[in-house]
Amino acid sequence: MRTSNSLFARLMRRVGIVLALGAAALTTAAWFYARTAANEAYDRLLLGAAFQMSEGLVVADGRLRFLLPPSAFELLGLAERDRIFYRVVDPDGATLTGYPDLGPKIDLHASRGGPVFSNGSYLGVPVRNVTVARAMSMPRGPGWAYVMVAQTTEARQALASELTTRAVILVGIMSLVAVIGTALAVRYSLRPVGELGTALRRRDPQDLTPLKVSVPSELSPFVTSINHFITRLDERVKLLQRYIADSAHQIRTPLTALSAQVSLIDEAKLAPEDRRHLERVQSRTAELARFTNQLLNHAMVIHRFDSIQLAPVFLNDVARKALRNAVPITVDPDLVVSFEPADEELAVLGDMLSLREAIVNVVDNALRHGAVARLEVHVRQAGEFGAVDVLDDGPGIRPEDWPMATSRFYSGRSDAEGASGLGFAIAAEVAARLGGRLRFRQRSESELFCVSIELPLAERPS
Repeated sequence: MRTSNSLFARLMRRVGIVLALGAAALTTAAWFYARTAANEAYDRLLLGAAFQMSEGLVVADGRLRFLLPPSAFELLGLAERDRIFYRVVDPDGATLTGYPDLGPKIDLHASRGGPVFSNGSYLGVPVRNVTVARAMSMPRGPGWAYVMVAQTTEARQALASELTTRAVILVGIMSLVAVIGTALAVRYSLRPVGELGTALRRRDPQDLTPLKVSVPSELSPFVTSINHFITRLDERVKLLQRYIADSAHQIRTPLTALSAQVSLIDEAKLAPEDRRHLERVQSRTAELARFTNQLLNHAMVIHRFDSIQLAPVFLNDVARKALRNAVPITVDPDLVVSFEPADEELAVLGDMLSLREAIVNVVDNALRHGAVARLEVHVRQAGEFGAVDVLDDGPGIRPEDWPMATSRFYSGRSDAEGASGLGFAIAAEVAARLGGRLRFRQRSESELFCVSIELPLAERPS
């Protein structure tokens, strides 16, 4: 299954991009606002100083005089980093006092209608200028005097930087809170997706009924698609059930008829050579019937685990029935077959038919390839497991062949003909599907070879 980034990560990435763009926009706006606020604040100081200085213009003895008010510099002194420059121009356009080269390009006449602010540089540093005009009554007639005040921009730049920094910190904190809040909100909003996944994981594999969960409207198409798939799967399973049943009938019936026809041949009327051929036909027919039954049983076991509900079953009961089904009536009379149940009823969670088929295959394998004079089936408790042991006095399977013994169509040999076919494969698969295992036990001279099916114990049904 190919996976990509989680939905949470994708949402958070996109929200992060939006928040980053918003933070960048807010930071830019804060910078413009801080610069404007700093300019307005210091422009008011600068204008106040210029007005106070204009109040120092007086006409005495027919001449224009300028008395510098100390309060003007005290006002501008609030900006400790800045330097102050000024120039006073009389009605004739001559510099009365101050720096005569200050503001050579400023249009003095424009200030008659109100203060004029401008940016420039003086003595190699940037300055902010303000020009105010004052009407004066001179002996020769009315005229206009001008006061120009310039201030360096270090303080206003520092104030703008400080305001911007505070705004950036505030935006950063707000963005962090927004990211955390968004993450919590997204997690909470995506909980129905996780709950839907949990419902699917906890659903029994044999439950093919439509999924009934409460989900938001956005997930409804997804649930509808799942239910549609479950419905189609249920139809396929039912079709497979019919196919297995029909196949079993169609295949077993001709084989049974063939075996019956072969058994009707009178061996006494056959020549020795023909009798040997007949024995080969009988052997091959029996082998084909057994192998076909194993294939059908294997398909049946796989299908049942995909379509039934597991229920508690008793090992004594299922092992006894399996032994009865596996041992034929015509068994060798010299073979001693025994069954030893557990002292108490041991219940496991499983399927009676599949578990019985697994034990039958192990017993059948022992009868065909192992047992010489003894075959025993024991039911016992092994810790938290219930075990069905099939023991025989045959040569057993070599330990080095144990890992491969449960594979399909395994064939191994020790002192005698080894096991082959699907017997152990079916038993191992049933045990694994029920949470258990198929184990072999090393044989010594005084012990029988043992094949054990171990399954976890379950509570007894009430």
